[in-house]
Amino acid sequence: MAKKKDESKKHVPVVTKKSLQFFEKYINNAAPTGYEWEGQKLWLAYLKPYVDETFVDHYGTAVGVINPKADYKVVIEAHADEISWYVNYITNDGLIYVIRNGGSDHQIAPSKRVNIHTENGFVKAVFGWPAIHTRHGEKEQAPELKNIFLDCGCTSKEEVEALGIHVGCVITYEDEFMVLNDRYYVGRALDNRAGGFMIAEVARLLKENKKKLPFALYIVNSVQEEIGLRGAEMIAHRIKPNVAIVTDVTHDTTTPMINKVTQGDLSAGKGPVVSYAPAVQTNLNKLLIKTAEKAGIPFQRQASSRSTGTDTDAFAYSNGGVPSALISLPLRYMHTTVEMIHKEDVDNVISLIYESLLAIKDGQDFREFTK
Repeated sequence: MAKKKDESKKHVPVVTKKSLQFFEKYINNAAPTGYEWEGQKLWLAYLKPYVDETFVDHYGTAVGVINPKADYKVVIEAHADEISWYVNYITNDGLIYVIRNGGSDHQIAPSKRVNIHTENGFVKAVFGWPAIHTRHGEKEQAPELKNIFLDCGCTSKEEVEALGIHVGCVITYEDEFMVLNDRYYVGRALDNRAGGFMIAEVARLLKENKKKLPFALYIVNSVQEEIGLRGAEMIAHRIKPNVAIVTDVTHDTTTPMINKVTQGDLSAGKGPVVSYAPAVQTNLNKLLIKTAEKAGIPFQRQASSRSTGTDTDAFAYSNGGVPSALISLPLRYMHTTVEMIHKEDVDNVISLIYESLLAIKDGQDFREFTK
């Protein structure tokens, strides 16, 4: 007897054309660590119709709140900042050497176009590199932090400074958003403005579906994650949440030169990733998994040895301990200008956060035991 053809559940998109237009604009806007404000303005403007109130802290973390008068507080969080560079030294010949602002990859820099941020706006420049014809010797020199440099078309230090460039100016790549093969979103800073986009979409769904939460929901877009979870540390102490669900990216390990034995087996297109780590509260994590199973949302699993390396750690260890969990988005080519995420994973992360919020009870206690 012939077997019936498997009728797999058809994926229903969550992201709309309008929200995708915002996502593209949001990704294309530069928001380097410590200078996130222009991106935060865009994000808050998109979020405001879906929340009851908003606020911004002194360093730029932006927050929208639904049902703010409730005592029990739940956070959904992502980080807004992108890796970048700082101007560190300007030579007498008008060339510029840099240092990192976050985990910028020196190996991808040569031949990239950049924007140098000044008080007068962007100044265009390129990361120069010697032509292949001139690189001789048994051992070819590789790009390193000490030998990559910017050329903004000037021939003297004075000419560079006349453009408004000085030590401490921040530098971002100019690469922009695109959709690849109608399957992947590609761009710089998907780590983790994709997260900011997804939590804003959760707020949109709650509003459009007229869901009333029994607790206060704080939608948090934190700054300065890339240099040590600093924005999350600050805002966690201000909000003092009872629960935190964080979303960030993790590695798609199916591309070349990644060791699955050490990095795990994760793939873009196979669903959100739930994490196992000391900072991840066990019963909150179980709630996420049960929610995914009940809603038919595909998911993957990841283990972290000591810390998650995400804002989850900052929330978990704040205020005497906050039950926290992490939902990650599989991403290819992290910390490059061609970061890549699967469209269906974005939809499914949004859905998993949304459904999980609906499963959390007012005043819910996630402890294993109380006495």
